[in-house]
Amino acid sequence: MADPLHAFKGRGAASNPEGRFESIRHHAEDDGWQHAMLDEECLRPRTEVTEERARSVITHNDSPDLSFTAAMNPYRGCEHGCIYCYARPSHSYLNLSPGLDFETKLRAKSNLAEVLRSELSKPGYVASPINIGSNTDPYQPIEKRWRITRAALEVLAECHHPCTLVTKNALVERDLDILVPMAREGLVQVFVSVNSLDNHLAAKLEPRASAPHRRLKAIRTLAEAGVPVGVLVAPIIPALNDRDMEAVLKQAADAGASCAGYTVIRLPYELKALFREWLSLHAAQRAEHVMSLVQQSNGGKDYDSNFATRMRGQGVFAELLRRRFEVTCRRRGLTRARALQLDTSRFVPPRKVSPQGELF
Repeated sequence: MADPLHAFKGRGAASNPEGRFESIRHHAEDDGWQHAMLDEECLRPRTEVTEERARSVITHNDSPDLSFTAAMNPYRGCEHGCIYCYARPSHSYLNLSPGLDFETKLRAKSNLAEVLRSELSKPGYVASPINIGSNTDPYQPIEKRWRITRAALEVLAECHHPCTLVTKNALVERDLDILVPMAREGLVQVFVSVNSLDNHLAAKLEPRASAPHRRLKAIRTLAEAGVPVGVLVAPIIPALNDRDMEAVLKQAADAGASCAGYTVIRLPYELKALFREWLSLHAAQRAEHVMSLVQQSNGGKDYDSNFATRMRGQGVFAELLRRRFEVTCRRRGLTRARALQLDTSRFVPPRKVSPQGELF
């Protein structure tokens, strides 16, 4: 018989399916010996980080439903292991699985600061706010050791280049010494993602991200230090965490958030099957109801990539979410989450590194 699914402690995915570009498929069979031989190594997959030498680091998009056109991601894959992460299918481009591989086999762009400096110094470069963390979290646990996000911020601060940060990790507090001076010049804005106040649920949905109460504390710390900060209630999963929307917005506003945004869950490519697996393990009794509401919000499908509806959904449930969000934001004094008009006029191209060093 096929090997039954089981949850891995500290991991979001329960399997490692092949990516959509793979031509070979593997199918596990339980012969009765495997379970007798399971050890700690099997039950707790280790995180492996591979150094990657990037050729370019700033990417551009023209998506009409995104508030930024330039982005930068220090890492591929994310140790947070959020089961709902829409970036999981991107691991297929590396011939790795969007499942456990995405959260255990990571790539760190160790030369990011060097390449960033080179790109900012190109003739004709025009500064526009760079979003850091649009795909994977720039403050995921491995950042504590690799410090690539911090190195990027040091370059941006040196050049007076504006940026926005999106994270669900309190590690962002570490870089207040850089963020506070940037904030004084109108060069930075931070968004902290909090989609539930239920620690038990969060430990299953996003196993290695900071706990919800810790993220709210990070919002307070940033706000009190003078760094503009907003909250993202994202993603909202029908019949799973939508009940916490109003409470999250209230506590974030009380902590000092000035703006808020939300998105509904998106299930592109391989993520559909991974999320269904997660539901069968952690919310089996409501799995059918959750997926029914997801489909109602996507025109009868698990996912609809239409730019006009993919972030907010469509239909009765999506409209109810929109109204709840808008009413609560008005009540709590939160504006809609949009990137501030960060100052691009201060940008000064970085000085090229000279083997002779610098006198001034």
